[in-house]
Amino acid sequence: MSQNKKVAKQAAYDVELLRQCFALPRVNVPVRDEFVPDQLRPAAVLLPIVDRAEAGLNVLLTRRADHLHHHPGQISFPGGRREAEDGSPTITALRETEEEIGLPRSRVEVLGELPDYHTGTGFCITPIVGVIKPPFDLVPDSFEVAEVFEVPLEFLLNPMNHQRHSMTREGRVRNYYAMPYGSYYIWGATAGIILSLWRFLNESPH
Repeated sequence: MSQNKKVAKQAAYDVELLRQCFALPRVNVPVRDEFVPDQLRPAAVLLPIVDRAEAGLNVLLTRRADHLHHHPGQISFPGGRREAEDGSPTITALRETEEEIGLPRSRVEVLGELPDYHTGTGFCITPIVGVIKPPFDLVPDSFEVAEVFEVPLEFLLNPMNHQRHSMTREGRVRNYYAMPYGSYYIWGATAGIILSLWRFLNESPH
């Protein structure tokens, strides 16, 4: 059994197995939304996994401020557009995380990258997976972030919680995934990246 298959079959995920899985060679085959435009803007997000001794592994997420023009009130990962001075997607993700929620980049153990995610809104997002060990203090940017919260990793990676939905927008039927958790409706690109992590941990390397 390959090491990443071992990760998938564990009753509880742990950081060491994740480290081993990300150490395996992979081919970056982008994941694409439906109706992706030809021109994509580079961006990166951090998928932060909080390693809590008693509670296990949680994923840290943000709720965007309601007044924002793009995706107000939606659940997202910290991150944003790649700037010219950013030397890599990892630098973008860590910089944006520090700016959005006040988490110092020195507190993040970067495990690796997930496949790029091409969105229907015109972004090529590189998800960076990192581990954070408590204690840590967060100082969210109140202009951008309404709330920071955590969801158990096992809940998000349980296929029983992966819902498939559709909507009609601009005359087209668009399909998307959602993972409702309590009062939080996790969907769209955020849910798609979580699903990408699930596939990464469960599929053999190419």
